Amino acid sequence: MAAREERRSFWTWGYVSDEPTETQRREAALRVSARLGREVHVPPIPAIEDITLEKSRIEIPSRLSGFVRADRADRLTHTYGGHRTELLAALRGEFRNPPDAVAHPRTESELESVLEWCDANRHTVVPYGGGTSVVWGVKVPDATDGAVTIDLDNLNAVCEIDDVSRAGKFQAGILGPDLEAPLRPRGLTLRHFPQSFPWSTVGGWVATRSGGHYATNHTHIDDFVESTRMLTPAGWMETRRLPGSGAGPSPDRLVIGSEGALGIITECWLRLQKRPTFRANAGVRFSDWHTGCDAVRAIVQAKLWPANLRILDPAEAGANAGLDGETALLIIGFESADIPQGEYLKHAVTIARDHGGLVDDDELLIDDGDGQAGRRGGAVGAWRNAFIGVNAGLTNGLGLMSDTFETAITWDRWQEFDSTVRARMRRVLDEVLGDGAFLSCRFTHVYPDGPAPYYTFNGAAQPGAENEQWQTIKDEALAAVVDAGGTVTHHHAVGRMHRPAWDRQRPELFGEALKAVKRRLDPNGILNPGVLVDAG
Repeated sequence: MAAREERRSFWTWGYVSDEPTETQRREAALRVSARLGREVHVPPIPAIEDITLEKSRIEIPSRLSGFVRADRADRLTHTYGGHRTELLAALRGEFRNPPDAVAHPRTESELESVLEWCDANRHTVVPYGGGTSVVWGVKVPDATDGAVTIDLDNLNAVCEIDDVSRAGKFQAGILGPDLEAPLRPRGLTLRHFPQSFPWSTVGGWVATRSGGHYATNHTHIDDFVESTRMLTPAGWMETRRLPGSGAGPSPDRLVIGSEGALGIITECWLRLQKRPTFRANAGVRFSDWHTGCDAVRAIVQAKLWPANLRILDPAEAGANAGLDGETALLIIGFESADIPQGEYLKHAVTIARDHGGLVDDDELLIDDGDGQAGRRGGAVGAWRNAFIGVNAGLTNGLGLMSDTFETAITWDRWQEFDSTVRARMRRVLDEVLGDGAFLSCRFTHVYPDGPAPYYTFNGAAQPGAENEQWQTIKDEALAAVVDAGGTVTHHHAVGRMHRPAWDRQRPELFGEALKAVKRRLDPNGILNPGVLVDAG
C-alpha cells in the first residue's frame, strides 16, 4: 500500500493528527500545576519554517532523487525518536545533528541502491520504522560527516497470509493497525500490542525485541517470528521459514534485536492466531506489595498462562487505578478463541486468595461471547485507560520530570532487588527532584523464573536543567539494576542510551564475537554506529 501521506509529528509520537490539542495541553498543565504546587504554562509549538536547521552535507545522486530527499520537514521529523529528552529538544526547536537526507525506498531494489550509495561514500545509515524508540535508537550519532535515514514507510505490504499454518508475511514498514486490519475479516490476529502499537512498525518490533500484549507465555515479538529477511552491506540474509529448528544457533536470533546495527529488516513471517472470543478478568487487591508478588509467582508457576498478569504497587495503583495508595492491585486476564476462560480465572483467583488477595465473586468478569469481560470497570478499567491513553507529548515542556525504566530478575532475588533499587532511586530522586518525587513499580511481564518490573518516576524539574537532572537519575537507575543483577532493559532495547550499561552486562567475549559479525556484515561500519557495538 502507499505510505501514509500525513506528515509525522516532530514533537510527539505518531502523526500530526495524533498531536495533543491546545485544550488537552492546557488541561494537562492544570493537572501538572496541581501536582507540582506551582503554575506552569503551555509552551508554544515552533513552526517548522522557523526552526534553524544545519545545511545538508551530502549531494543526492539524480538516480536516487525520486525517493531520497533533503527537504526541511523530512529531515526534522527524522531527527529524533520518542524519548522525552528528544521530544523536549524538538519542542524547543533544537535540532542538532539532523540526518542530511531521508530515503523512502519503494522497492527492495531501491533499498539496495541507496545502501550501496551510502556504503560507497561512507555515509552513516540510520534505519527508521515508526520513530518511537525511547533509547536514542534512531538518532544520528555525533561523529559522522554525513548521514542518511532510511525510512521503510513505503515497504508496508501484507505479502501473504497462510491460513493453514496461521502465519503471515509482512514487509517491515507496516504499522500495527495496518497489519491487523486485513487479518480481522479472516478471524486472525497477531495479537502483539506494544504501547506504541498505533505508530510503530513490524520491522521496529523485530529489530528491538519489543514486548507486547501478553504478560505470560508469548511476551516478546521473538515468540511470533517464523523467518526474517534482512539486507546488509555484504548482501542479503534470508532465513528458512520453519516452525522450529535444532540446526545450530538460530540465524533469526541474530536478526531479532539487532537494532539496525547489522542490517535492514525488510520482511518477516510472523505466527498468527485466531481472534479471541472468550475472556475473563478480575482485579485482586493486596494490602502488602510483596505478598501480592508472591501470588503472581504462584500463578505463573502453575502455568495457567493468563494473557494479563500484572501487579501494580500501591503507588502505581493509587496514581492510575484509583485505589487508596496503600493497596496493591493484581490484574488477571484470560482469553481464548476456542475455550471458555471462566474456570481458568477462578483457579488463578483461588491462588491469589490463598495469598491474602481480596476480590468478590461478583467482580469476576467472565465473557462466554456476550461481551461481559470487555466492560472493564473499576480499578482495572481505570488503569487500562491510563495505560492505553499514553501520549508522549501531552506533558512535555511543562516542568515535570517523568520517565520509566524496566528490567527483569529471578524470583529468588526479587525482593532484595526491589528493595535495593527503590533505596538507590529514592536517594537520587530526593537529591535531584526533591522529597516530593514519585516512584512506583508494576510488573509488565512475568515468567515462571522471574518478573519484569517496570519503574516509573516523576517530580518537579529545574527549567533549563532537565536533561542534566534526567541523566543523573538515569545513570543511577542503570547502575542500580546492573549492580543488583538485573538486565539493563527487558523490552525497550539497548540503543545508545543503554549501551554503556549493556557493555557491563554482556560477557566480554560475546561483545567481541558480535563485533566480528558486524565487521562481516557491515565492513565499513555505516549501520547505526554506536548501537549495540562499535565498528572495528
